[in-house]
Amino acid sequence: MDNEIFDIEEELKKLPDQPGVYIMHDERDVIIYVGKALSLTKRVHQYFQASHDEGLKKKQMVSHIARFEYIVTDSELEALVLENNLIKEHRPKYNTMLRDDKTYPYICVTLSEAYPRVIFSRHAKKDNNRYFGPFTSGAAVRDTIDLVNKLYQLRTCNRKFPRDFGKERPCLNYHMEQCRGVCTGDVDEESYGNSVREAMKFLDGDYKPVIKDLKKKMADCAERMEFERAATYRDLIESVMDCVEKQKITSNDGEDKDILAAACEGEDAVVQVFFIRGGKMIGREHFFINVRMDDELQDVINAFMKQYYAGTPFVPREIFVQTRLSEIDMLESWLTKKRGKKVSIVAPQRGAKEKLVELAEKNARMVLDQDRERIKREEGRTIGAMKEIAGLIGLERIDRMEAYDISNTSGYQSVGSMVVFEKGKPKRSDYRKFRIKTVTGPNDYESMREVLTRRFSHGLADRKKAGIDGAAALEEGLSGFMRFPDVIMMDGGRGQVNIALEVLDELGLSIPVCGMVKDDHHRTRGLYCDNVEIAIDKSSEGFKLITRLQDEAHRFAIEFHRSLRGKNQVKSFLDDIKGIGPARRKALMKSFVGPEEMKAASIEELMDIPEMNRQAAESVYDYFHKKDGE
Repeated sequence: MDNEIFDIEEELKKLPDQPGVYIMHDERDVIIYVGKALSLTKRVHQYFQASHDEGLKKKQMVSHIARFEYIVTDSELEALVLENNLIKEHRPKYNTMLRDDKTYPYICVTLSEAYPRVIFSRHAKKDNNRYFGPFTSGAAVRDTIDLVNKLYQLRTCNRKFPRDFGKERPCLNYHMEQCRGVCTGDVDEESYGNSVREAMKFLDGDYKPVIKDLKKKMADCAERMEFERAATYRDLIESVMDCVEKQKITSNDGEDKDILAAACEGEDAVVQVFFIRGGKMIGREHFFINVRMDDELQDVINAFMKQYYAGTPFVPREIFVQTRLSEIDMLESWLTKKRGKKVSIVAPQRGAKEKLVELAEKNARMVLDQDRERIKREEGRTIGAMKEIAGLIGLERIDRMEAYDISNTSGYQSVGSMVVFEKGKPKRSDYRKFRIKTVTGPNDYESMREVLTRRFSHGLADRKKAGIDGAAALEEGLSGFMRFPDVIMMDGGRGQVNIALEVLDELGLSIPVCGMVKDDHHRTRGLYCDNVEIAIDKSSEGFKLITRLQDEAHRFAIEFHRSLRGKNQVKSFLDDIKGIGPARRKALMKSFVGPEEMKAASIEELMDIPEMNRQAAESVYDYFHKKDGE
């Protein structure tokens, strides 16, 4: 629906008294909030009632609503699932957002194969295989897989059996007695299956039989004076014990639980999760969340649980939280349906369970405090550096900087790069590459003119299509070429700056331009702005940021140029010389540093190159000297 004819008062009257999801759009039709409701008409009306207090953040959001839409569902539970999917897809500005998007490792036993393997997996799929996990450490999972394969001599190859029996010689693992050699065809499926079943018992936590068997084998080898073999069993015992030690017992009931607790401050929160599987704590993880200033603790936990458990295939039987949740019944119903068995959400008030939640909360607070210090340091390197640069060149603030560079080989196939830093950090999604189309030869100034003209002409055209008033538009919320920088940083001095200013003037744009001036050693020494070179303290964060920006523009241009050369798309001036093919071109480029040195060579010196004859040498000599009118 067109924002200009959307009448909020009229549309509010049409809302149904049914469960569903409502979606708020701003004036640019960007989704800024997604919510669910048991009654759409009651919930959405609340946002527009002056007497209803939604908190500061919600008030700001409501002021930006240009239109809304809704999707009716059969139940609030269905609305919960749909709300979560839409939040994950659109990442609205005013929703409480889980900032981490992690997948956790599993150990997969490929029971769907005739001779199963034990492998690493990032997902627990609904198939015929058996999955153990999730675990928090990929390295620990790989170590465990290696141990299991050694203990039970399971195959690690990707061959298909019995189809591939005897097709290739056994691998090194077979000769090291770390694989039974399924590929030979001499291992029957039943015997191998017994080993797999024992491996799964081990993965389930049944370690004692393994240690007992290994100790017996070690003792037998020592008695037969097979000390090297005994040492191998000793090492395996140590590996198993190490694996056991990593599993800290936290309860004796053998149940699967997650312990959740949050610490909040301002618009930042950390949720700490302890993973307890089979009564053992297998690890912990923390998650950073963007919250609203007026969010209560239960709001944070509610939002986290919906996003986190929607993204993980494993749901434990019990989830301990630090406060009673407002949506507990609906969350339990949703998680029970997802798990296929009853799931309970508990806020323990006493005993060992409460101590576990307190411990999780203490860890969350510690991570949040440490992160605040890290953010403070990071802001000095980024936002603080931007403020410093803004002060140097007389701007009130800088959020976005763009830098440009030109790269070519002897003037052929020139390319341009555009890199973007926002709030002091690279925004790689906005980087752009340009192949120079209108300039022949090594003319960096005209190549830069073309790049800047194309970049800003494209931006103005995109703005016009979107109905935005060209150069006068506010930059916040725009993306791609439509978003203009607060300052342009040129990789050079006065000449590059003047080219940029000419282009902007022709297009009717007013954007500050600075040149990143280098010294004789090609190192940044200062900024050239408004016909004045500004010296910068080389130990300052602003100077370091300018250097990073300049290096990034140069790196991006060179990288693009190399990729073209790798595809044989860059033309060399040697391609224009008759009689010079790939072999001679390569030999000439190896023998001379550049075209100037090649130009200074005599015919005899050119003939000293083994691949060259007189005719080819004369062609090269004539190319340079006839071109100069000699």
